[in-house]
Amino acid sequence: VQLVESGGGSVQVGGSLNLSCTASGYTSERYCMGWFRQPPGKKREGVAAITSDGKTSYKDSVKGRFTIARDNAKNILPLQMISLKAEDTAMYYCAATAGACPPMRYIDLWSYWGQGTQVTVSS
Repeated sequence: VQLVESGGGSVQVGGSLNLSCTASGYTSERYCMGWFRQPPGKKREGVAAITSDGKTSYKDSVKGRFTIARDNAKNILPLQMISLKAEDTAMYYCAATAGACPPMRYIDLWSYWGQGTQVTVSS
């Protein structure tokens, strides 16, 4: 299983970025997929997750600003981010795990991880 993130970069407060995760090596429609982030000096935290049948969940602070989706045919997991804030600055990671989605706070239950892509939001 391989997950590769792309789309990170630097943006000003209020701006937008679109991240993407390309998955390979497995049948993605049977997996729960998610986006996590690790701000500088802080622990990794869940941002958004999507079940195999498209149900989504979000960290409270990103609701209404971030949108997770999945394209099982292309094995792509996009994350659209708008109205970015300085506190969104972090390394963003794509993750996957087989079967049902575990709670995002249980980082250890997510089996596969990408290498991350940096998002920097500045004023």
